Amino acid sequence: MRRIYLDHSATTPVHPRVASVVNRYMLADYGNASSVHSFGEAARKALIRAREQVAGLIGAEDREEIIFTSGGTESDNLAIKGAAWYNRKKGKHIVTSAGEHHAVLHACKALKRHGFRITEVGVDSEGRVDPDEVADAIEDDTILVTIMMANNEVGTVQPVAEIAEIARRHEVLFHTDAVQAVGQLDVNVSELGVDMLSISGHKIYGPKGVGALYLRKGTRIRSQQHGGHHERNMRAGTENVAGIAGLGEACALAEEELKFRRSHMIRLRDRLLDGLQESIEGLHINGSRDERLPNNANVSIAGVEGEAMLLGLNAEGIAASSGSACTSETLEASHVLSAMGMKPELAHASVRLTFGRENTEEDVDYVLQVFPGIVSRLRSMSPLDY
Repeated sequence: MRRIYLDHSATTPVHPRVASVVNRYMLADYGNASSVHSFGEAARKALIRAREQVAGLIGAEDREEIIFTSGGTESDNLAIKGAAWYNRKKGKHIVTSAGEHHAVLHACKALKRHGFRITEVGVDSEGRVDPDEVADAIEDDTILVTIMMANNEVGTVQPVAEIAEIARRHEVLFHTDAVQAVGQLDVNVSELGVDMLSISGHKIYGPKGVGALYLRKGTRIRSQQHGGHHERNMRAGTENVAGIAGLGEACALAEEELKFRRSHMIRLRDRLLDGLQESIEGLHINGSRDERLPNNANVSIAGVEGEAMLLGLNAEGIAASSGSACTSETLEASHVLSAMGMKPELAHASVRLTFGRENTEEDVDYVLQVFPGIVSRLRSMSPLDY
């Protein structure tokens, strides 16, 4: 059976070049970066190189602005909780959006239990945050605004630079979860004006279990993990040298391939969306059609349940998802689609297909060949109207 992977927003395969680097620091240069001998020196050099590679991809001015973490979730938590606890004497108000990843929403929820106030601004029918609503939500005691750069479910790209300018004008810190954006969009922290930005390795053909937080020079936050003096006292614990080296190489590869990846995936995405619209009645494209991640095709199909479609696609060798991979075992409708005002029955009928660098037009054509038949079969068994 033909196998096609269209779930790259959940995770990506490790690139062979990245795997080779990881292998080196697992089997040969496996020293502890805090050790004074030659093995430790090799590990330290790997960390320096990786810091430079990550900084290079996102346009950071100084490699020391890169803090290595275990992934996007930890980066979000470190940014949000770290900023909140360091600045709590200035205020206890945080502004975010209803469409954020749960790593952001749950971090804010945890702070709420400690007396912080959280304002969630809404999103429009395309999942876009209105910068004016963010400005209106900022109060005298606001200490942080956290809005993602691109939505992990529907792919809508947010006006981050505009929101960052609003936060800066109010002298409020700004953080963005750029886990889905990095490696697909041209991300430059200096041009965006953000104070903190989260990255995950396994979304950009790097290993799982490693990520980074960009922390603009002069931005002060409180460490959330205590122990040694690692990562400029921001993240205690022996560094995951192999994973970090892999993240660095993945960032270098992303910088080299950025233009190719973007144009390649836009072509595949649009071919799929146009084909599905032509062949399936009652199909709704979720998110912005124009301000959208290059690889994201999220659709709802009336009269069909999302999980049933996923099982049908999987039976044909096609791997896709419904909403965020982090909540794939829940039966609740997507909080993102709900925030966009979508009715529950249509929100439950969503499927996310996300492309990668190795996908082809033949892959798209195969999906277009089998997907309409899957929908027809499911509709014939469904009591729902469409």
